[in-house]
Amino acid sequence: MKLVRYGEKGAEKPGLIDKSGQLRDLSAHLKDLTGDAYTPESLKKLAALDPASLPAVAGKPRFGAPVTGISKFVAIGLNYSDHAKETGNPIPSEPIFFLKANTALSGPNDPVEKPRGSTKLDWEVEIAAIIGTRAKYVSEADALNHVAGYCICNDVSERNFQIERLGQWTKGKSHDTFGPVGPWLATKDEIADVQKLSMWLDVNGQRRQTGTTSTMIFTMAKCISYVSQFMTLLPGDIVTTGTPPGVGTGMKPPQYLNVGDVVTLGIEGLGEQRQEIVGA
Repeated sequence: MKLVRYGEKGAEKPGLIDKSGQLRDLSAHLKDLTGDAYTPESLKKLAALDPASLPAVAGKPRFGAPVTGISKFVAIGLNYSDHAKETGNPIPSEPIFFLKANTALSGPNDPVEKPRGSTKLDWEVEIAAIIGTRAKYVSEADALNHVAGYCICNDVSERNFQIERLGQWTKGKSHDTFGPVGPWLATKDEIADVQKLSMWLDVNGQRRQTGTTSTMIFTMAKCISYVSQFMTLLPGDIVTTGTPPGVGTGMKPPQYLNVGDVVTLGIEGLGEQRQEIVGA
């Protein structure tokens, strides 16, 4: 299934995209796509529905992030060797992770704010997992059994805030709108191999990132298992897993986003995003 939240910000409804690409409404079956909607029991009930019996939604409504009410937004850093090299960092010997503020979560096509005082606003196409069952001290072999599905995340980053402002990475990763997620969550049965997905990102129509999840240093399973050794992951929690090379800070000379720029990005099987940069 491809599960979505659609409608005006703050009034989103649950829906799904059927095999023909038609958006259909799920409001008669659940109130919203919170973490509880992504448990195995809930997903089984949704999968048993006949999409043709669900009301078709006309037009092209706004999509919100495909999950709401999350407890944690976890991000893995420097998880592609070429990205580590382009930013002048050593290849990590174990996963690096940090937290993005939950208030950074936004829809896949919502504008991204350039914060006040921002001088180095950057982009990062990433694949994220949404957790479906409680994960604490899970093994790598069992980790993907705790995943409900996958989606795109743009891990928007302000490098000055992140690196030069004497604080943890969270400072440069958590401004409102710095976590566009979606357009949909694809349940695990939609993705044959999460480690074989192509990904890309353009800025103003110019290709900046081209990569594949096959070049991750630490696999999706390893990332989830590792994080679960330090904190309990709950249904609905997001774990986004790093970006391939091509970020602005790695260019020579570095290039960053300004008001009016447009970022588009996509991952095989997970759709596309589009964000315009606006002033905060």
